[in-house]
Order: sequence, then structure tokens, then C-alpha cells
Amino acid sequence: MSTPAFTDVSVYTAGVWRPHQDVHLDDGVVAAITDTAHPGDGNGHLIPGFVNTHTHLQQSLMRGIAECTPLLEWLLAVGEESVAITPERAYLAAVSACLEALRSGTTTVVEHMWPHPSPEVHGAVIQALRDTGIRAVLGRGVADRPDATRKWGFEPRLMQPLDDVLDHVDQLRDQVAGSRISMALAVPNPRSVTEAGMGTVREFARSRDLPVSIHLLETPTDDRMCLAHAGVGAVEYLDGNGFLWDRVLAVHCVELDDIGRRILAERGVAISHNPLSNMRLGSGVAPVPDMLGRGMRVGLGVDGAASNDTQDMLETFRIAAYLQRAVHRRADLLGFGEMLDIACGGANAALGLPAVSGGVTVGAPADLTLFRFDRDHATLPVRDPGASLLTTGSPRIVDTVMVGGEVVVADGRSTRIDEAEFTKELMALEV
Repeated sequence: MSTPAFTDVSVYTAGVWRPHQDVHLDDGVVAAITDTAHPGDGNGHLIPGFVNTHTHLQQSLMRGIAECTPLLEWLLAVGEESVAITPERAYLAAVSACLEALRSGTTTVVEHMWPHPSPEVHGAVIQALRDTGIRAVLGRGVADRPDATRKWGFEPRLMQPLDDVLDHVDQLRDQVAGSRISMALAVPNPRSVTEAGMGTVREFARSRDLPVSIHLLETPTDDRMCLAHAGVGAVEYLDGNGFLWDRVLAVHCVELDDIGRRILAERGVAISHNPLSNMRLGSGVAPVPDMLGRGMRVGLGVDGAASNDTQDMLETFRIAAYLQRAVHRRADLLGFGEMLDIACGGANAALGLPAVSGGVTVGAPADLTLFRFDRDHATLPVRDPGASLLTTGSPRIVDTVMVGGEVVVADGRSTRIDEAEFTKELMALEV
């Protein structure tokens, strides 16, 4: 058997911790988990890497923007920044966000780009993803209803004819073929696409087996606008136009009522839960336990750094559990095992990613995170590794991150990016 990639580690696998294990890889895939030959004090705790099911990488240059303002005002402020983005700033923003994500144990990001007419901006984001080594599902923004107010449509300055956008998606698919990046379509919200546009996007996505990400019911605005303009609520508007199927990822769903939950469950739509963003913007709390009880597929999202304002998946991992416990007044909701399945694989099927359940799995891609509790005394002593990760975990204890069998973070630092020099570049930016 090959030399193990990890020796004498505690591995969370098949729903339990197995101490003193060696983990063997074969061509970027977990090949075997075996008892170590010479057990010692142990070299850390290994879990699958987190899958951040929703972010906006460019927003890492917008931290703190429009703080303490209503959502629509916040959206308009973010929109102005998005109009002004340059390829150079897009690259720096994406690298910054990816580094922060990796250093919090994230191995895959689902990037929801807003529509933008510049091929160079998209190219800069792809280059940043390649340079940092993270795995990504890159959602190219799509909208076909212009409205500068953002109430019933999208920012016209960022839009293009729909056919041009879809042609660009095909070009991007060719560009990322064979890499760790796969393509998706990113729809801002139900208000930004016409009935005809939904049909065109649906057929394009389904013919190419692409996932579609869409913000849905983050606030009551989607329902109010759809009722005013289409005579039905947001979920019914999408469903009536055939825009809900099992490759759709609905983001937020804070205002999703019982009828909406039933429809999404029947259509197999996956959910991206973004608790910290929803808290920061005062949107509310998504009904996650009810969704899970209906068999809905729920993943975890950090959202962009304009509304979180970090890419720290460990923080979101903890708050996602705590928030539901507070709302439901139950301390026995969403423990480590259930949260890990949500954070590592809850929405993977919709995104075209391999299934992850119960921890590190033989035959799965070697997207792995090694924690060392001795990197931070605030996590010690460790009574239960899972409980400690959920309740005290922070990027300080992330030692090694591996994507596809390649170590992209070692000793808590990127192996690909000179972080000191990169920090200087960020500090020199004008904001």
C-alpha cells in the first residue's frame, strides 16, 4: 500500500471518530483508512472539507458596506461597487475570499456571480480560483429583466442580451474543462428573469446538466413583487414557469411558507442556508429543521463578505446550529454529526458534487481538512472532538487543507500564495 498522506490521525468516518488511523490516497481519491502501525500521541483530527454553497467572492473588498441599512439600500450600494469592479480588483477580491475560506476548512466554494458584461472580470475570477487551488462551482450571472431600482428586475448596467450570456457560459465551460472548476448559472432572484427568460435558462441548463443557483425569499420582497406583477407568490411564479427542478439551489428561503416548502420538496430543490448573512441584514431565520424533516437537501453558505462579513465557514458552522436552537428553544438540535453532513454535502447532489455523508469516505475525492486543537488553547481540553469543533472551532486550529489530494494549506498558510506580499497588495487598495 502507498505511503499514507496522513498518519496517526483521528478520522471522522461512518459517523464516528476512529483514532490512530492512516489515510491513503490514490490519484486524488481516498483509497483506504487503516490502523496506524505505530500509534503515538496522534497528529490531529481529520474531516471532509466544507462545501460553502453560497458566496460572492468579489464582495471581499466590500466588508462593512452599507452597515445597518435595509436590504434594498444595501443591494443598491453593492450594485454600485459591482458596476465599478475591474479585473484587477476582481482577482484580488477572489484570492482574498478563497484564502480565507481555505483557512477555515472550506475546500469547495459555490460562487454566485452577479451578471457582468466583462469577460475579463470572469477570467480574473477563474484565475484566482486556479491560483489558490480551491474547488469551485462558478455561477455565471444571468438576468433578462432590467430595472435600476432592483425591485422588479436587475441593474441594467450589468446586463447583456440573454443569448450573449449563454454563449459566454459555453465559452467558460470550455475554459475550465478538466480543472477543479465547474460551471453553473446564477440567477439573482425571481424578479430578475422574465417568463420567457426562465424557459430559455431552464432549457440551456438542463441540456448541459448545469446547476442553477437563485436567491429566493431572503425577505418578503420576492413575494410582494411577484404578487404585484405576476399575481402569484415567488415560489408559484417560478414553479408555474417550470423553473424548479433537482439541479436548482435556492438560497436563503427565510420567508418560505408551508406551501413553498411543499413545492420545493416535491421538485427536489436544494437549499443554501446562510445564517450569518440573514442575521446581519435582519432578514430572519430560515426554517431549517422543518426543511430537513421534509427530506429537503440543505447545505450551508457563508454568503459574500458584504453581508457576513467574513468567509469563515467554522463560524457559520457553529452559528447555524446555535441560531436554530435559540429560535426553537431546544439545546438538542443540530449536533456535530448532522451539521457536518449539512456543511460538507447537504446540497452536493444539486451542485453535481460527489455525495458526502458520515465523514471521510473511501472512494471520495481527497478534499480534507486536518485540525489540531493544540494550535489554540481556547479549544482545550477536548472532551469530544466533534463537540469541540462545533462549539470552539476557528481558523486558528486549521492545520492542513487538501483539495483533490494536493495540500493547499499547510501549517495554517497557503502553499500557493505568498500571503505576506498579498496582504501588502490588499492594504494598498483604495476603497
